[in-house]
Parts: sequence; C-alpha cells; structure tokens
Amino acid sequence: MFESIFAASATESLSFSGMLAALGTSLILGLVISLVYLNTHRQEGYSTSFLITLIMLPAIICIIILLIGNNVARAFSLAGAFSLIRFRSAAGDPKDIAYIFFTLAIGLACGMGFLAYGIIFALIICLVMIVLHYTGFGKMKSDAMQLKITIPENLNFQGLYDDILSKYAETWKQTQVKTTDFGTLFQVVYYITLKSGVNQKQFLDELRCRNGNQNISLTLRENEMQNQ
Repeated sequence: MFESIFAASATESLSFSGMLAALGTSLILGLVISLVYLNTHRQEGYSTSFLITLIMLPAIICIIILLIGNNVARAFSLAGAFSLIRFRSAAGDPKDIAYIFFTLAIGLACGMGFLAYGIIFALIICLVMIVLHYTGFGKMKSDAMQLKITIPENLNFQGLYDDILSKYAETWKQTQVKTTDFGTLFQVVYYITLKSGVNQKQFLDELRCRNGNQNISLTLRENEMQNQ
C-alpha cells in the first residue's frame, strides 16, 4: 500500500481525480516554494511577478506532462512549439535561476505521478534553503564591491590610490583600465572589499581629491555582474 503511493502513473492514463490531485499538489508546492523565497529575500528585495511565477510554474509543467503522457508525437510537437519562444531577458541572480529549476523539477514530479516524492523533495530542499539563508553560509564579512574611478589624462594612475585603498579596503585589485572621451580621460576599475564600519563618503571624498573631482562610482559587485 505504501509503495503504491510512490509508483509513477505516467505509464497509465490518469483519472480525473488523479489529475486534480497532481495539479493541486503542484500548486500547493509552488506556493510553499514561493513563501520560502519570500522569507529568505525580504532584506534584499524581490519581485511580485517572480513569486507568482514560482507558484504557477510547477502547475504549468504538471499540465504539460499530463497532456504529453507517453505520446511521442505530442512530445515532439510540443518541443517544436516551445522552440518558437525566444527569451531575450538578461540572466538574473543565480539563486533565482535555481528556484526556477526547483519549480520545474517539482512540476515534472507531479505531472509524472510521483506526488509523494515531489512533496518530500520540495520539503527537503526548502528546508536546506532556509538553513543556508539563516546560517549565512558562504556570506562574506564585507560585501565585494566594484570601484570605478575616472582620471584625467595628465595624471599617472599607477599607484595613485594605493595608500587610500590600503587604508579603507581589506583587499583590492585593479582589474581594468580604459580610455574615455576620445582619450582625454582614463577609467580605472578595482574590485575591493571594504573594511568593517568604513565611512563610504569619507572614502570617496579622499579619492575625489586625487582625481580632479572626476566621476567615481562604488557598486556591489554582484549587482554590477547582473547588469552586464
């Protein structure tokens, strides 16, 4: 009896009640996943549309699997239809992509009839995500940041800011130099990790005094990577 709960029903035609059970389970698990995402992203912010996507995606995948069943022709037709859809949006946060794959897997499990497995996998992974979030696993003591400094062409940028960076940053590395405004300006890019409790305004003011009051930008490195 217990083993029959874990048996796949993809090889058999689902009854109407079985279809409702699979669809309802996928919706409930999608809601659970979205609640976990909401509670672990309150501080950094989240998109309401993404939360709705996490709820709906498992049910959508479940419906697709139920419609395909064991029909190979339907599977190829569906693959051809989805190949017409092109996604041109930039890649987002890797954690968001992981949540997307998570909901896809749950939708597949429910659509194939592995309801118990889907519930167990969802609960385990949600628990792991919550534990990783609240334990701060892998989180750096200070945020990695990207510093861009614009320098007039008459200044030698090599070693110009070493003393200031040593004063305010735990680690720093020059990663890029390029010319702007037809070669009249240089833009120097650093990856830095600021020391704890650093006054960012004071840090930028000291840099600004060295570069002739040209533009300076300081951004979180992960935000900069997402915008590229």
